[in-house]
Amino acid sequence: MSLKTPAPEAESPAGRTPSGPAEHTTGGLLAVVRRIPHLGLLTVLILVAGFTATRSDAFLTQDNLINVLRQVSITAVIAAALTLVMTAGGMDFSMGSNVYVVAALAAQLLHNGASVVVTILASVALAMAIGLVNGLVVTYIKVAPFVVTLATATILDGVQLVVLDGKTVSGGEALSDLGAGYFIGLPNLTWLALIVLALTALVMKYTTYGRDLFAIGGNEHVARLSGIGVNRNKLLLYAGAGALSGLAGIMLLSRLVASSPSAGGGLMLQLSAVAAVVIGGTALEGGRGTVVGTILGVVLLGVVANSLNLLQISSFYQPVSVGTVLVIAAIANQLQKSRHPSH
Repeated sequence: MSLKTPAPEAESPAGRTPSGPAEHTTGGLLAVVRRIPHLGLLTVLILVAGFTATRSDAFLTQDNLINVLRQVSITAVIAAALTLVMTAGGMDFSMGSNVYVVAALAAQLLHNGASVVVTILASVALAMAIGLVNGLVVTYIKVAPFVVTLATATILDGVQLVVLDGKTVSGGEALSDLGAGYFIGLPNLTWLALIVLALTALVMKYTTYGRDLFAIGGNEHVARLSGIGVNRNKLLLYAGAGALSGLAGIMLLSRLVASSPSAGGGLMLQLSAVAAVVIGGTALEGGRGTVVGTILGVVLLGVVANSLNLLQISSFYQPVSVGTVLVIAAIANQLQKSRHPSH
């Protein structure tokens, strides 16, 4: 009669006994935490807001928070357009300068008696035409988007000075309802930015055009072979970015009431938008983009700028903070790409 040898205890692949319930619970919790979208960005935002709140009683007041929302609304509109452009693997550095040219043109038109409707239509049409020119050069002449749009930005900075003739031009009270008005407790500018962001998110998630942009950003050659109209989509993309720049220009004028010569305002606005989009998780190389991340990025930069002001830190440090955040975001973006080469 043979005796059966007792079966050895089951071991884990690493040669250890299976983990207990506590370890499973901890591992499951960590897995859940890792799946929270934009957790790192949310953490930084909470830390900055919390630190500022402990140092300034004014930070959490309703007036201050409303002021932050109004200030970031224009950047949010630019960042929404830039999210689409970068998702498709493109770049547009001329949007900030486009905003300031539109504000200058609109101020001159209103100052000379043009109606609000004519002013808005003419301004947005000009901005869209500028974006379309960028798209034509990028798409058909094959010049790198960075070079084309940076050159356009330089030209537009000069055009703004010419339009204003070195003077401050007032748009009067024609746009005061937009710039100073409220609806259900929020500034009208913020509602307009939220509408643009929501439409951008819907386009990216639920439309064929949005899916095509992801495909183009992932691999333009494969997208062409798949039958996607790459050239058509790019033209629409840059023209749309120009149109939203025009809208942002009208918003800027409505908030400031007047347009003043500014050699660096467009660049600062552009860098803020780029930083917000990049730290929000949109890939610099294309193929990945998120509107929710862009919103968080815009809010973070707005809170940082507001914190510097409330803590009475020189405004000269604001460009330093934006540049630093942009560098850190670019490094994080590259590290994420290295860990997930398929994304």
